[in-house]
Amino acid sequence: MKRTILLATLAVTAAACSAPPPATETMASTTTYVAPQPPPQPGLVGPPGFAGPTGPAGPQGPMGQTGAAGYGATGPAGGVGPSGPPGPQGNTGVSGPVGAVVVGARGPTGAMGAAGAEGSAGQTGAQGFSVAGPAGPTGPAGPAGAPGSPGQMGVQGATLVGPTGPAGSAGGAGIQGVSGATGERGSVTAGGMGGAGMSGAPGMQGPTGPMGAQGPVGAIARWTQYRDFTFNPGTADITAADRNTAAEIATYLASNPSLQLGIDGIMDPANQNLGAQRVSAVHSALTMAGVPDTSIRPTMLNDPHFRPDGRVEVLLSSSR
Repeated sequence: MKRTILLATLAVTAAACSAPPPATETMASTTTYVAPQPPPQPGLVGPPGFAGPTGPAGPQGPMGQTGAAGYGATGPAGGVGPSGPPGPQGNTGVSGPVGAVVVGARGPTGAMGAAGAEGSAGQTGAQGFSVAGPAGPTGPAGPAGAPGSPGQMGVQGATLVGPTGPAGSAGGAGIQGVSGATGERGSVTAGGMGGAGMSGAPGMQGPTGPMGAQGPVGAIARWTQYRDFTFNPGTADITAADRNTAAEIATYLASNPSLQLGIDGIMDPANQNLGAQRVSAVHSALTMAGVPDTSIRPTMLNDPHFRPDGRVEVLLSSSR
């Protein structure tokens, strides 16, 4: 046993004595390489670029590898941790956006009016004036004018700049650095305690939150023209052309219960009773067609756009 230890000690000492001394870093002097200048190019090509500078010195060589680690016993792995708790439930989704308001389709074209009465024949025109005689012959051409003076000299043309010359040549490569020293052999150490056990598996993802509530229906912020009823002069009776208008309004309002109707009758200062009778006639026609009375709001907006004689406007707006 003692002989074995003595031989191992002698071997280590001999290896240490025979190891080469550490190398010293040497820096070579740098020289600048200047590439020969090519002859100038004919035409519009610029002169060549300057020669590039000499490249920097190469990096120092890497450090030698560390000696092999000593043998050691690794402890057993720890047990697997318990599973994490389930994640929290997701938040409730936000409410949907407010519904859009889309302009309805254009209404049908009205019937063509009756043909007007034929106009009376015009009167006979007055007798025309006498015609003048033909023009005389053209006179001879005058003598040619003197030649004009020469025009001014034109503006000088734009300067044309030649292209940029080629890039200069690359500098020479730097010298390679010296190799690093070899690392010492690692010492033998006893094995450490086993590593900690793996973390538990993540908890289950919480359920997805419920969908947000549907956004409110589109809103019409102000009274908007929808349909009109036209009356004959001096009467408050619904015309035959407007008999289907009330049913059309009732069908649309049944599909859009969030809307309400406004009846705007322009009051004629000369006959206020006639205007009130026409508004009442439109109101009755709407309720008979199925429009709830609570969805009708008589109003006198007197909008200048709704002032044609003999007309009662039906307006739309969102419930308030």
